[in-house]
Amino acid sequence: MNFNTLLRHFREGTKNVFRNGWMSIASIMSIIVSLSLLGVALLLVLNLDRAADEADKQVEISVYLNLNIDQAERDKVSQEIQDMPEVQNVTFISKKDGLETMRQTLGDAMVKGYEETGTNPLPDTFKVQVIEATTVPFVADKISALNGVNPDGPIYDVDYGKGTAERLFQWTQTIRVVGIVLVIALGVMAMFLIANTIKVTIIARRREIAIMKLVGATNRFIRWPFFIEGVLIGLTGSGITLAILLYGYSRLEVAASGWTSALFTLIPLTDVWMWFSILLVGLGFLIGAWGSTISIRKFLKV
Repeated sequence: MNFNTLLRHFREGTKNVFRNGWMSIASIMSIIVSLSLLGVALLLVLNLDRAADEADKQVEISVYLNLNIDQAERDKVSQEIQDMPEVQNVTFISKKDGLETMRQTLGDAMVKGYEETGTNPLPDTFKVQVIEATTVPFVADKISALNGVNPDGPIYDVDYGKGTAERLFQWTQTIRVVGIVLVIALGVMAMFLIANTIKVTIIARRREIAIMKLVGATNRFIRWPFFIEGVLIGLTGSGITLAILLYGYSRLEVAASGWTSALFTLIPLTDVWMWFSILLVGLGFLIGAWGSTISIRKFLKV
């Protein structure tokens, strides 16, 4: 196909978009509605997934040491925990720091007696963060098992909120699975809805296609203007949808900045706009091309 022929197809496809008026508008509106639902669902799922990740990261293991443990034993336990491949970070909290935290949380009255007598009932503690949150129960068991290889049994207790943590992991996993299923279902629905809308526009012009076949036009010659028309409709619809969603998300991000917490914050628009734009425009292109190609195929079998 030479350049002039391609230019002719592009010109005819563009004219068809305007020539068909309301049918083209109906197709574009169908794309806008379908991709808007898909885009909103995708942004929602991404933010819920991020919230689930943040919730998982809040789960950490508290390792309480015996009161009579010495410096050498403490360092040995710390190194053994850090050497575990599942562990990301180990933070030491001395009994003095623990008492100060208790003062900030419960007030001076709760620690005054301990300071007057020079006693501190709190143990030295390690706060352990793991790489993968779902490994917390497994890592906690491994840390508890260190008492078996250390004759003095330096660890008094290991706590990670057993039971509560497992339920949290189940909920976050459910959120991810439901989100993926929702996005896939809406994506499939959008493709078939848009393809059927484009199909209606082509059915309305079946006589035009039949006449072109009768005067000797090849299938390729007939198909290209419809292909370009479908692509233009898809790109127009996805472009409008993208503008609406990005503007709406930016306003939501500004409005939400006052009430989001450390556990749930919206993903910044700057982190998602590029790939989100490519995804929506790409979907618009594919849906328009696929819808027009599938719809016109039966009319070319004359």
